[in-house]
Amino acid sequence: MQGQGVVKGYAIGKAAVMSAAALEVAHYRIPEQEVEAECERMKAALSKARDELQLIASTLPEDAPRELGPLLTVHTMLLDDPMLFEQTCALIMERHYNAEWALTTQGQLLSEQFDLMEDEYLRERGADIRQVIERVLRVLSGSMSLLPSLQADNSTDPLIVVARDISPADMLRLRGGRFAAFLTDLGGLTSHTAIVARSMNVPAVVGLGHFRALVRDGDILVADGFSGTVLVNPSEKILNEYRQRQEEYLQKRATLALLRDAPAETLDGISIRLEANIELPEEAAEALAAGADGIGLFRSEFLFMGRPDLPSENEQYQAYASVVKAMEGRPVTIRTLDLGADKSLDGDITVATNPALGLRAIRYCLANPEIFRTQLRALLRASLHGHVRILIPMISHMHEVHATREAIEQACASMDADGVAYARNISLGAMVEIPAIAIAIEPFVETLDFLSIGTNDLIQYTLAIDRGDSEVADLYDPMHPAVLRLIAHTINAGERAGKSVSVCGEMAGDSTVTRMLLGLGLTGFSMHPQQLLDVKNEVRQAHSNALRVKVASALNRAERIDLAALSG
Repeated sequence: MQGQGVVKGYAIGKAAVMSAAALEVAHYRIPEQEVEAECERMKAALSKARDELQLIASTLPEDAPRELGPLLTVHTMLLDDPMLFEQTCALIMERHYNAEWALTTQGQLLSEQFDLMEDEYLRERGADIRQVIERVLRVLSGSMSLLPSLQADNSTDPLIVVARDISPADMLRLRGGRFAAFLTDLGGLTSHTAIVARSMNVPAVVGLGHFRALVRDGDILVADGFSGTVLVNPSEKILNEYRQRQEEYLQKRATLALLRDAPAETLDGISIRLEANIELPEEAAEALAAGADGIGLFRSEFLFMGRPDLPSENEQYQAYASVVKAMEGRPVTIRTLDLGADKSLDGDITVATNPALGLRAIRYCLANPEIFRTQLRALLRASLHGHVRILIPMISHMHEVHATREAIEQACASMDADGVAYARNISLGAMVEIPAIAIAIEPFVETLDFLSIGTNDLIQYTLAIDRGDSEVADLYDPMHPAVLRLIAHTINAGERAGKSVSVCGEMAGDSTVTRMLLGLGLTGFSMHPQQLLDVKNEVRQAHSNALRVKVASALNRAERIDLAALSG
């Protein structure tokens, strides 16, 4: 079976198939006189499921993945949402559905609304709805069993969890077992399974379709987190081959760990900045442990998501300052709020005609000046503790740059009036993720202090391809000559103006394209901390100037770049 590998590594073990309470539920109509009692049964199940989540959240062990607390809060909020109960109860009262039937019907409607959203992260949040409903269904059925008897098996064979999807709470329950990998029918790069598996450093493959229905408890599985391939009951010859790959990979990781403190410098003496992308303040420690030169992208919107209220200025300041202090003088690039019109800050979902092209990122911030000013004040206060750089997402017009500078000046004026200290010379940069700015880059590079290329959106907008749409995903091509020309044009403009340019999209952490990016003239990479050593290894074996000649020649001929030839 083929899925999407989201955590690298190889795993060999027995299948442990998780049950899914919502696969089959009873469908029957209830008499009029029992409608009210059925609504009360539904209400009681929601309350019990909420109590269970709150108990889990209050007893999180110290070594629990840091993402689990906020994710459990999201699920609790969904259970508290009156719409879930009211709409489900309406189906019970109007159509006389039994509670299980009404809940799955309402859940299907909500999931479909999330599936229609353009934004990949928000589409993945539809999994929250499914997971919450499955938890309530388990309460209604009186069954809380997740794993088969294999969990109590006394053998020492590692287990590979196979599930339709895995909720944060269930991930916590699975933690501590001898699980070698996680495989799910659903999910993507931003799914909870991927997020928590990364924090546990366990191989994971998601998006396997109907795999859970095709495998049985005890089947021998091989999971390849690199290619996203999963093998079922392979021959002994194949098993031995993967055991050898597994051993070689572990040896490679041990060798790469020795590069942590080695300089990221090419064979011809070009120094390369290798920085880390983070989403939560606590991840700064992981960046330091990987030897990052700084934080190239702190996605501040994760401080705003999954909560019913806005983070205060002081709460934001504490979060930003903790990262700046932890990095001990290394630069910390913090991207301002990057939310779109398809998700409001209070959790109310509105579906725009095309959210990817709507009121999002800097457009949203400029349209909501009080929210923007609060964040800017927090960023300016945090700048006293180290090197802070403010990064503005989705810039497409020069007037947006001028408006941002004006907003910063207004924030400074308000802080002066309040007697609040802040650093006076803070760097301002823009994300290059819209083709318009990449094509007309010169005035932007002259006005701004630095640029950061967001390759994920740049590719999507250049090729008119939604990478989350399975029907066209094969057309999402990071190596398309048009994309590479836009990247090269931006890097060259920055080089001429003496301004730093980095790449913070997925391409930066893909070691298979590191030499190609060096050939484009890139000297700044920002990626997930776990990818940093692989990229550093490629940098230290590359000759930058020789690569620039090869890549420029291919671009001039509008040819696809042969990555294998760059390694020769």
